[in-house]
Amino acid sequence: MSRRFSWPDERLIKAAQNGDVSSLTTVVMESQPHVRKFALSLCASPQDAEDAAQEALIILYRKIGTLRATGALASWMFRIVRNECLRQVRLLLVSRSDAASVEAEASAEVSAEPSAEDAVLHRLEVERIAAAVSALPRDQRQVLIMRDVQGLPGRTVAQSLGLSSAAMKSRLHRARAALRLSLAAPGRAPGQAIDRSVGGDSRPWTP
Repeated sequence: MSRRFSWPDERLIKAAQNGDVSSLTTVVMESQPHVRKFALSLCASPQDAEDAAQEALIILYRKIGTLRATGALASWMFRIVRNECLRQVRLLLVSRSDAASVEAEASAEVSAEPSAEDAVLHRLEVERIAAAVSALPRDQRQVLIMRDVQGLPGRTVAQSLGLSSAAMKSRLHRARAALRLSLAAPGRAPGQAIDRSVGGDSRPWTP
């Protein structure tokens, strides 16, 4: 029978907020399994989940005094983990987008310096895409990030996720379609943002 973990009780949290080191340590330890569960459900990979969980627990240890309601610990930790997973996706997107921009400029004969306005709009678009990717179901988010953001070969993605090539392609197709739908807005052709920024093209998959 698996052991059931419960969140720290309000009395323990209050003692931790009042500076009791033993109570604070217990709060962090009892919160750990829940935080890891949040991270595994929200982040793109087990490694990302581990990093997000560690960051969230560090924040809990350092900033528990900022928690206004002792009964809101679970929702507070969920938001911290979610934001950390979102930050990881954002960093991947920015890295990929910046690399693509450098490559495009290197291949162009004349390259105009982007304006400050263009840079701001670009960052806002990255933020929007990162939020949309993070909102995908975990199985779709994983395959999309591994294939389209990290640029891993299809065969590698399939093997990492324990899928056949056909199942991986089907899941990736659903993820791209869901992301395009999420990003679709008046004045924007469906799929435009993902095709440009995340690499979600409609070309046949090759291992």
